[in-house]
Amino acid sequence: MASEKADMAVKSPRRGLMLVLSSPSGAGKTTLSRELLKREVELVVSVSVTTRAPRVGEIDGKDYHFRSLEEFEALRDSGGLLEWAQVHGNFYGTPKADVMERLVLGGDVLFDIDWQGARQLAAKAPRDTVRVFILPPSAAALEQRLTGRQQDGRDVIEQRLAGAAVEIERWAEYDYIIVNERVDESLAQLTAILKAERLRGSRQPALSGHVGQMLADLSARRRV
Repeated sequence: MASEKADMAVKSPRRGLMLVLSSPSGAGKTTLSRELLKREVELVVSVSVTTRAPRVGEIDGKDYHFRSLEEFEALRDSGGLLEWAQVHGNFYGTPKADVMERLVLGGDVLFDIDWQGARQLAAKAPRDTVRVFILPPSAAALEQRLTGRQQDGRDVIEQRLAGAAVEIERWAEYDYIIVNERVDESLAQLTAILKAERLRGSRQPALSGHVGQMLADLSARRRV
């Protein structure tokens, strides 16, 4: 880990960013996240802390940081979480220290969170946060995708469609909107967003020194 951090510090003079993906269930966010992570070696997914019990096959520190309610509350109350929420009786949150350390080293962090978490991140770290909302091409397409997965009964699908309306109403809070009709096209758009945001001057602190040296060299040439 120490070697990896040293290499990242040398190769990545820029500051990392937090890439937030939000969407209603069935819009294709999970597929896009998985494909993006395969292609972008500097991008890692955020590992949340949660109070819920581990499910079969889940590994502490890889899938989630599993903590007791008391431990979660202590972390939250001490300012150790970038965002948190209560979902179905359990608490979830993003540990602040790990994410901030990675950003300083030039690494990027991917967040799969809803509009509430995205709003909290943007409030606490506006210059580091890039929010992307994934829309389905239509309500009919969304329903078809949910039905086609054959994972849920009709009552659950109706609940997801109702929840989709709540999520979609927040679309204007995001920096970028992708209408996910074709995965390959949407992935290309998402990759373009990430590349462009990495080039922001505010994320390249080494540029000031580079530009300063260039101006000094040009000034010296004029005096010759």
